Amino acid sequence: MRVGVKAGVLAALVSSGCGMRPAENRAVADSKVGQAQQGGVTLSVADGLATVRELAPGTLVLWGNAPAFTARIDVGAQAPSDWLVTVRNAMPDAVLVAQEEGGAPLAQEALPQALPTVKVWRVALRAGTTARLSVAPPDSESREPFRFLALADVQEALPRVGDIYARMRRDDAARFILFAGDLTESGTRDELTEFQERLEAGSRIPLYATLGNHETFTRDAAEYHALVGRGSQSFVFKGVRFSVVDSSNGTLDPGVEEQLEGWLAASRDGTHVVAMHVPPQDPVGLRGGGFANRGEAAGLMGKMARAGVDLTLYGHIHSYYSFTNGGIPAFISGGGGAIPETFDGVGRHYLSVEVSADDGLQQAALVRVD
Repeated sequence: MRVGVKAGVLAALVSSGCGMRPAENRAVADSKVGQAQQGGVTLSVADGLATVRELAPGTLVLWGNAPAFTARIDVGAQAPSDWLVTVRNAMPDAVLVAQEEGGAPLAQEALPQALPTVKVWRVALRAGTTARLSVAPPDSESREPFRFLALADVQEALPRVGDIYARMRRDDAARFILFAGDLTESGTRDELTEFQERLEAGSRIPLYATLGNHETFTRDAAEYHALVGRGSQSFVFKGVRFSVVDSSNGTLDPGVEEQLEGWLAASRDGTHVVAMHVPPQDPVGLRGGGFANRGEAAGLMGKMARAGVDLTLYGHIHSYYSFTNGGIPAFISGGGGAIPETFDGVGRHYLSVEVSADDGLQQAALVRVD
């Protein structure tokens, strides 16, 4: 794996336990996602939008955490020319564009798969060259309105999450699921693997996530980074920016907040959806489910409001709430099955959200599963 000098220094501090902020080590781990080197082959996924599950001679397996992403692969002089490129958690209609660095297209063949979110291509990569692999659905750069689904907090209900996917499958227009943290109870490799296997078997669309506090229970989210991807990242689909940030400690690390500021600036004049696990403020206050520091919470909401964020989505509180923060429409949708709060009488549920690059948020509707 390769990281920059600064990230390398921070990683050394993590291992020594010296002076790290609670979430700083996770921010460092984010910088490593999508980077790998093996057998003379070097791979780099732009913006860490996919994690490398396997890199071996002739084999590349990625877990996507965004609808569209690009990877650069430097093929060593001794590397094979025949490669199988597998993308799990892919858009069902995703296609691969494979080109050498100069723009020449590379021979490829799409191979049939039984699962809609698993895509496999056979690609010819010439030894001693650099190639660019872009994975995206054909309409990823259009500006047509679309629908996505929002969910959070499965945790101990992992064995029963299939009923949620079954309900989601009835919505043929939904493009992907945006997940606001707490996929599992303890964040172990076995639990995260089960989560992904149940997702692939039960859902016809992919799920793009940020982590929750339960993912930090195992070596501070090391398994999450290895199997799922970054806790904080941003991508654009059909002209709408989606930014997810790691708030699992009830705060934002200063490095993560700086990243968010960049994403806010980049989409000041466009539609922007921001999601995180712990909300800045608990809208009811019955459990203290927001940030520990009210000043930080107010400052963050002010930044998002001034940048014209169109929608904020949260989890952590195992119920459903519709409110505003800083004048921005906000929803807590923690109905993935974790031990429910019953103050509002809403049990297992998710949100169906319609957005447009040109017109912002169109609708956010509660969908009950129980």
